[in-house]
Amino acid sequence: MGHLLHDKSALVPLIDRLNRYPVGLVDSPRLRQILALLFDPREAEVAARFPLTEATQTELAARTGLPPAELDGILESMANKGLVMDLPVGDETYYLLVPGLIGFFEFSFMRARGDLPQAELARLMSEYLREQGKDGQAGEFFGSRWPLTRALVYEDQIPVQSRVTRWEDSRQIIRDADFHAVTMCFCRHKKAHEGKTCQQGAPVEDICMVLGEGARFLVRRGMAEPRSADDMLAILDRARALGLTHITDNIREQPSFLCNCCRCCCELLAGVQMGFNEGIAKTPFVAEIDPERCDYCGACLRACNAKCIGLDAGARALPRDQRWAVVDPAVCLGCGACLQVCEQSALAMVPRAKRPRPPRDRNALFARILWDKGRLMPYIAEGLQRGLGRLRRRP
Repeated sequence: MGHLLHDKSALVPLIDRLNRYPVGLVDSPRLRQILALLFDPREAEVAARFPLTEATQTELAARTGLPPAELDGILESMANKGLVMDLPVGDETYYLLVPGLIGFFEFSFMRARGDLPQAELARLMSEYLREQGKDGQAGEFFGSRWPLTRALVYEDQIPVQSRVTRWEDSRQIIRDADFHAVTMCFCRHKKAHEGKTCQQGAPVEDICMVLGEGARFLVRRGMAEPRSADDMLAILDRARALGLTHITDNIREQPSFLCNCCRCCCELLAGVQMGFNEGIAKTPFVAEIDPERCDYCGACLRACNAKCIGLDAGARALPRDQRWAVVDPAVCLGCGACLQVCEQSALAMVPRAKRPRPPRDRNALFARILWDKGRLMPYIAEGLQRGLGRLRRRP
């Protein structure tokens, strides 16, 4: 690891390859320190040669020039670290290079590890995610017109006459998944290594959920534990009791995770708090305060995970007992976490003027982000090239 860190040019091909993903990694000295801690030199070289989509070991051997036995050991090490995903399909295993975010940054903290200096990584990642503001990694992650993630509403807090679709219903997302697991919360685990704890009392373990094929990979590699759908629903209830905001993939079909996020630790919510108002796609609802009922007790201000509730400008000159709070609808995620703390019943969820509709699936979402960032054509070209190559190899 040491000479990889000091030979900065050795990381350039890896960074270039990671930056072909919908969400890349903005180059900086801190990023290179992070990558040098996660990838050894051989792993960095193999990762830099990965295609844009999944590949078999045979295909990777042709791209890297490494003997299959040597390559197998490298891929196994990378999968154990969460740097690549191994995806068994019948008698064949396909390998996919994991992006940085959402990807191996999070996987690095989904278990307690002795093979990585997690305290050093925690510090570097926190600094990296905030450096350069909108010109840095925060802008790369949150700056697209198509957010990677979306919030989910507490369905028991919406108006009686309103309904949520299957993809807007957190409970239905859990029921529809064919495999469930729980894992450590990346954000709170990282904060713990920085000597900080969640101000809302949310735990590090058994609170964030992974679903489907990604969950199977994480379970195989010891980064998650399988749970039943009923177990997951109980975790969801626990998260709501803590006032956490549910966040999932910004897609309608087969979301891969459901995180339960707090205002003090969550890196996703930190982006909203930094000014990326559209960094997380919103629910079809927005919180609204009745000034006649509100006594400005401050409970909703403390409960809002997006930090979008404050004193109404028209009440600033009034005595405290005559003031009322107001929600900024441009920032409000519409999660409903604030409603349950209001003892005056001054808060209500109301439908947004325009109901958000996420892309159908992950491929559709990624295609839109890639198009926006001018990165789509390499995927099309490589897909055509690989398809023609596989056709030629058919007997």
